Amino acid sequence: MLSTMQDVPLTVTRILAHGARVHGDAVVTTWTGDGEPLRRTFREVGARSVQLAHALRDELGVVGDERVGTLMWNNSDHLEAYLAIPSMGAVLHTLNLRLPPEQLAWIVGHAADRVVIVSGSLLPLVAPLLPHLGSIEHLVVSGPGDRSALEGCRPQVHDYEELLAGRPAEGFDWPELDERQAAALCYTSGTTGEPKGVLYSHRSIYLHAMEVNAAASFALTPADLALPVVPMFHVNAWGMPHAAFMAGASLLMPDRFLQPAPLAEMIETERPTVSAGVPTIWSGLLSELDARPRDMTSLKTVVSGGSACPRALMRGFEERHGVRIVHAWGMTETSPLGTIAYPPIGVTGEEEWEYRLSQGRIPASVELRLAGPGGDHLPWDGESAGELEIRGPWIAGAYYGGAGQEPVLPEDKFTEDGWLRTGDVGTMKPNGFLTLTDRAKDVIKSGGEWISSVELENHLMDHPEIAEAAVIAVPDEKWGERPLAAVVLRDGSTVDYAGLRAFLGERVARWQLPERWVSVPAVPKTSVGKFDKRALRKLYAEGDLEVSVLG
Repeated sequence: MLSTMQDVPLTVTRILAHGARVHGDAVVTTWTGDGEPLRRTFREVGARSVQLAHALRDELGVVGDERVGTLMWNNSDHLEAYLAIPSMGAVLHTLNLRLPPEQLAWIVGHAADRVVIVSGSLLPLVAPLLPHLGSIEHLVVSGPGDRSALEGCRPQVHDYEELLAGRPAEGFDWPELDERQAAALCYTSGTTGEPKGVLYSHRSIYLHAMEVNAAASFALTPADLALPVVPMFHVNAWGMPHAAFMAGASLLMPDRFLQPAPLAEMIETERPTVSAGVPTIWSGLLSELDARPRDMTSLKTVVSGGSACPRALMRGFEERHGVRIVHAWGMTETSPLGTIAYPPIGVTGEEEWEYRLSQGRIPASVELRLAGPGGDHLPWDGESAGELEIRGPWIAGAYYGGAGQEPVLPEDKFTEDGWLRTGDVGTMKPNGFLTLTDRAKDVIKSGGEWISSVELENHLMDHPEIAEAAVIAVPDEKWGERPLAAVVLRDGSTVDYAGLRAFLGERVARWQLPERWVSVPAVPKTSVGKFDKRALRKLYAEGDLEVSVLG
């Protein structure tokens, strides 16, 4: 027997219509770096989204499920693209401006982007790539920038505002879309092999936005001002733009001003209540605040993900600036919200910290399981460590195969029964809390035992004189592999490697302690701000690190 409930498709179009009409007075503020920020209401963003859809269809010929690329910072123009492109039935393709040029060119070709909207400040990045971007016919430039570099280029160049000018601000004939239709496309950062495309559906974006707005997640309401520091080219800014437009939470967009000083200024000036970004952003901001204190008291929640957030960083924000950091876990394939770490009721002190430093609990729509080395499923006992497998309505079931091609299901990424293999190794408590111990590829296999590089890194970054630490496996004649610790010392640091090893020795078993140490000016980062251990391993293999060996 079927229900008597109405069957209404869950689409980005509904988010656009609801936000513009019901929450029309909410405001999108884009930081400009000098003078007054640019402010637009949700009502204005909705009207401009309609104009953009008219322009894309009538002027640039975008039809069907074409991919429309965006190479843009977090700003109100980008939000208009977020809403208009999927709503007209096309696919929003966010391009990661921090990828190597050859990967960026490969992604544009793989997706067959014909139209790309680009922030004017990024034209120096785009211009040299254009000869290698054969699919692009139209380049739409948003905001100020030196356009002389585009003279003589093959794609036709349009100004964003001129393209919208005079277009109808209402009355676009939005198509009736299947909620399972593709709405957005984001590629993984490609640390191993070519980047892989993840196609998000209208349904997955809608359901994910509802979860972001849940009280046990980001808890966005019309009383909030949300600051997505995480880029809109990275997993849809963790769903914050769609969720905020759905909930009526105003948005503070940082544009290109992601450095610690302007971030501190915009937080103190505009007073956001919720923010999200990777730990490297918060580490830089904490150093800025310690040197030049600012009022951060408006922030009630800062969600940190992408990599483990050190306890010292969380404590520093809370004790010195009154800001609480909440741990979350996810990946491009999970939209990205997979878990979020709010401790259960009644826990305090060290027990509370144990929960806060975990990756957190899964939301109701997501299922997790742990796979052992032989493929058997392990118990949730807080001790059995296995590879994390996941499924749910906003979890990828395949990768985009390219324009006109079938989806791709690599055996190392998906199980026979359709679960996503995350590549993360961890444990699950009986009450559903996930603790990641490492990436499967980063586990150090030493003498038949496993050493968690993440655990060593977190302990090292608890040391007051360490700014960053990354641990990798290096070959060892006796043990097969041993850990090498690469550390970034804070200014004025006096600690030596023996002191750091002694500090670690109070926290982990003696056989896990690294013998090999190196000081680096900064740990290499991926395009999304994670530690790039592949680059670090390459530096070691090529003899480019001055490694000290302790007895």
